[in-house]
Amino acid sequence: MRKSAASRESIIPLLAEAFRDHGYEGASMAVLESATGLGRGSLYNFFPGGKEMMAEAVLDDVDRWFYERIFTPLLAGASGVETMFDGVDSYFRSGRRVCLQGMFALGRERDRFALTIRRYFSDWVEALTYALRDAGLSEPHDRAVRVVAGIQGGLVIARALDSPDAFAVVLKGARRDAGC
Repeated sequence: MRKSAASRESIIPLLAEAFRDHGYEGASMAVLESATGLGRGSLYNFFPGGKEMMAEAVLDDVDRWFYERIFTPLLAGASGVETMFDGVDSYFRSGRRVCLQGMFALGRERDRFALTIRRYFSDWVEALTYALRDAGLSEPHDRAVRVVAGIQGGLVIARALDSPDAFAVVLKGARRDAGC
């Protein structure tokens, strides 16, 4: 028996986890139906554009979370850097959760979502650059690139080694690079 979703917004996190678990290509309609508990017709009712529209909604939801909890505090200045690290650790569940934008950037779907992916990473680097400049650190842009790249690499290595401790090590080093 299929369950009924209360709203489009309530199934977006379920879709996100399906894409994280299976990737874009591997998230077939059957997988998405199973993840949400909805039939194909209900999913198409919420997302008439199919799987691509579902992925766009998921990426938009991730963007919204990062803008509210990571980028906006960084744009408030140096005090946002600690907030960023705490938020990133929490959001990525200490390295147990992959970054969808990062995953999609590496897959065949990269071109399909290129603008969204590029905006996510460039906005993160730009916001962190601002906060690091506000903190008076030298080479704030270079540091920001290294920190964001380190976080992304930390997610990969933590998953590859099945070790959240690896992510903690990477975050510790990234904090140092960010002057924390």
